[in-house]
Amino acid sequence: MSLNFRFAVVSDLHIALPHTIWDHPSRFHLVEVSIPAFESAIEHLAQLDLDFLLLPGDLTQHGEPENHIWVQKRLAKLPFPVYVVPGNHDVPVLMADKQSIAFADFPNYYRQFGYGDPKQLYYTQQLLPGVRLIGLNSNFFNEQGQQVGRLDSRQLRWLEEVLAVASDELVLVMVHHNVVEHIPQQSRHPIGNRYMLENAPQLLQMLQRYGVKLVFTGHLHVQDVACSQGVYDITTGSLVSYPHPYRVLEFQRDNYGREWLQILSHRVESVPDFPNLQELSRQWMGDRSFPFLVKLLTQHPLNLPLAQAEELAPSLRDFWATIADGDALLDYPHFPQKVRRYIQTYGAIATGGTPTLIDNNSTLLLTRSQESEFRSQKVIYNS
Repeated sequence: MSLNFRFAVVSDLHIALPHTIWDHPSRFHLVEVSIPAFESAIEHLAQLDLDFLLLPGDLTQHGEPENHIWVQKRLAKLPFPVYVVPGNHDVPVLMADKQSIAFADFPNYYRQFGYGDPKQLYYTQQLLPGVRLIGLNSNFFNEQGQQVGRLDSRQLRWLEEVLAVASDELVLVMVHHNVVEHIPQQSRHPIGNRYMLENAPQLLQMLQRYGVKLVFTGHLHVQDVACSQGVYDITTGSLVSYPHPYRVLEFQRDNYGREWLQILSHRVESVPDFPNLQELSRQWMGDRSFPFLVKLLTQHPLNLPLAQAEELAPSLRDFWATIADGDALLDYPHFPQKVRRYIQTYGAIATGGTPTLIDNNSTLLLTRSQESEFRSQKVIYNS
C-alpha cells in the first residue's frame, strides 16, 4: 500500500531565557540565539503542511523549569503534532536542584508531546495509519550518580514488546544519543564516546531483527547520516551551534513496496541582533576551539606531544565547524603524514577516494528483499 508523509527534525534547541544564560569560555553553543532561531525555523516549517515534528532532545539549556515551561507553551501553539525525547541537558540531575528539574519530572512537562504515561520516560505513538514512533530515553544514572547514554534493561524489554506487535507498521525511532558512529571509532574515542549510546550494539541488533531502518538522534551537534546493519542514524546538528540546521524529510512508499526517504536540510541564516549569524557563529566556534583541538591531538589515537599539538591547533580552528556542516572535505597537506591521514578520516570520502555527500541533502532508498531481509541503499544527489 502506498504511503506518503512529510515531517521535520529540529534538534538540540537549548532554549534559554535570557536570565538563565551563563557563559563558559569553551562552549560552542550560541544559546543567545536559541529562542529567535527556533522562531525562525518554526516560521518556515509552518508553511510546509507537515504531518509532524520531531525534537530529539536538549530542548533546554540546563533543564531549568522556566525553560521547560517556555518550550511546553510554545510547542502547544504549533499547527502540527510535535514529539520530544529528553536530552542530557534536559534532565542533568536525578533529583531536582536549584537549577534543574528532576529526571522523573520530564514527562509531566510534555504530556501533549508523546508522554501519555507521565511515569515513564519512553513511549510509543501512532503518527499516521501504519506509521509508529518510538521515543526512547537514553539518559541513565549509574551507581556513581553519573549521567551516561544508555537504555536500561526495563526499557529494552518494553521496546522488544512494542516492536514485536508493530511488525506491519513503519517504525521510526527517536533517541538523543547516537546509535551508529558518526565520527571515526566514536564508541572508543576519548572525546566522542560520550555522545554514543553505551549499549548501541544491543539496540542495533534488536532494530535490525525487527526491520527498523530509521533512527533520529541529536546530541553530537553535527549534520551526519550514518548506516550500520541496515539501520540509518540520521543525526541533526544543533539549532544553537553552527550551522544552525534543521531538516525537512519526506517518506514515500509506492504500490510495489519500494520506499524512499528524501532529506533536505535548511539553516537559520540570521536572527535579530545577529544578522550575519552563519559567519559570526562559525567564527565563535573557531575562537573557542583551541582547548578542544589540543585535547583531540594529544589523546588517543594520535597522542601528539603537547608542544606539537599547540603548534598545529591554530590551523585546525575551523575543523569542528566543517564537521558540523556535514559533508566535510578535509585535507591539511602541510601536516605530518600521520596527522594528515587521521584528520582525513573525519571527512566525507569513501574508501574509493570519492566524496559521498549525503549528510545534508540526499535520498535514501530502502528496500526489502524476497527473503524479507532489509537492505539499505543510498541514492545520492546534491541540491
